[in-house]
Amino acid sequence: MHRSARITTCLAVAAFLVPACSGGGDDTASGAASASGTTTLTSGTGPTGTATAATDSSGGTDSAGSASATGTSTSSTTSTSDATSTSGPPKFDLGAFPDAGNPGCGGGGGGGGNDPEFSYIWIANSSQGTVSKIDTQTMQELGRYVVRPDGGGSPSRTSVSLSGNVAVASRLGGITKIYARVEDCKESNGMPGIQTATDANYLPWGVEECIAWHTPFNVPSPTQRPVAWAPGTLNPQTCEYENEMVWTAIGSNNVSNSLVVYRLNGDDGSIDATIPMPDVPIGYFGAYGGAVNADGDFWFVNYDGNPRYMVRVDYDDLTYEKVPVPTNIRPYGFTVDSKGRPWIGSFVDKSARYDPVTQTWDQFPALGYGIQEDAQGRMWMADYGLPGVREIDSDTLTLGVQVPLPASTPKGVSIDFYGKVWVVDMGKSAFRVDPDTLTFDVFDQLVGPYTYSDMTGWGLSNVTFPPG
Repeated sequence: MHRSARITTCLAVAAFLVPACSGGGDDTASGAASASGTTTLTSGTGPTGTATAATDSSGGTDSAGSASATGTSTSSTTSTSDATSTSGPPKFDLGAFPDAGNPGCGGGGGGGGNDPEFSYIWIANSSQGTVSKIDTQTMQELGRYVVRPDGGGSPSRTSVSLSGNVAVASRLGGITKIYARVEDCKESNGMPGIQTATDANYLPWGVEECIAWHTPFNVPSPTQRPVAWAPGTLNPQTCEYENEMVWTAIGSNNVSNSLVVYRLNGDDGSIDATIPMPDVPIGYFGAYGGAVNADGDFWFVNYDGNPRYMVRVDYDDLTYEKVPVPTNIRPYGFTVDSKGRPWIGSFVDKSARYDPVTQTWDQFPALGYGIQEDAQGRMWMADYGLPGVREIDSDTLTLGVQVPLPASTPKGVSIDFYGKVWVVDMGKSAFRVDPDTLTFDVFDQLVGPYTYSDMTGWGLSNVTFPPG
């Protein structure tokens, strides 16, 4: 049973259209209630401006308190892989941005063209140990899921694959994959039919059947934050993505030489590759934000290591290079744009964009956290100073509009396939902002939310199928 909703529009900017070849939809199932609430969307005006079985441990939270520079990088090669094949994902040159996919598969979508099968944003409820699946058009919560067997873990980052399924990383260790479509969920609890959440009433671990897999990472004093899917390979016969891999990084708080990057098999969660990085300082928080480029290479940045590095792991040969981060930058938000350039949202001095071709940094005078580019080349960054979200031209670095929001501490930004900008606040809300009208809607039934990664899947689609 869905919760009641009161919807109003606000003046104040997109979520993920997931493609598929067959029609689909979410089935409903009954289950024990674990949470309840009312979705409330309120209105107002805002000024604009220029400018499978495993054990884990639980707990933990995050906290954080135009110029050019040339960067030099160093490379390392130590890694192990269990993969039989590590051929990189395909490259696409499709001209104009497709509506999420391959023309031979009906535009890559369930109905083809502008009719995606579903469009969800996945937001972690860190203090509750769950993740919420929210329809980006109706703003209804269509499921909430426990992410570890112990019900804890402090989940934070989420990443959505081109197939539409989500991987959730828990700060205290563990990666969990959840199916987006009920028809993909598997019988596992011995009860007839598929038992799965259909709103905020989440089911106990072992009862919920849309959990695809859980891979624990049991290290002392763990810090596991970044998670990012690689594109995989589209099978034109089945219109399904295959060989989808997911990247993550984990280490121990303040333990030198403990940082390790892993690549997991997206089908079963098994570890496909292990890349120790003893020469990357970990600090307390360790690897913080991560994203991939069109080749599936894993970019990430460390938050409080000394010195601070941005690291790229090559998808094919698993070597990695370290790029020193300008000393005036304090990394927080992280994304890769449609041209393959990594961006850092910084909360000190300036934020920055890196060009891997020229190996240079460009900085711009805006501070913030989560950051992501839309289809028009506008970068949107959570601005805690407003609080709200602000626009940056991804090519010229010109500052654009600022959109104040009734938020406490806006952290995450993600674009949906309808062009809306989602901003996740640390209170209880997520804001959906229209970048053209500057109106916004509010979903306010989250519990200790914290997500600033590619929670809609738009970021991965944007680098895999770049516009233009």
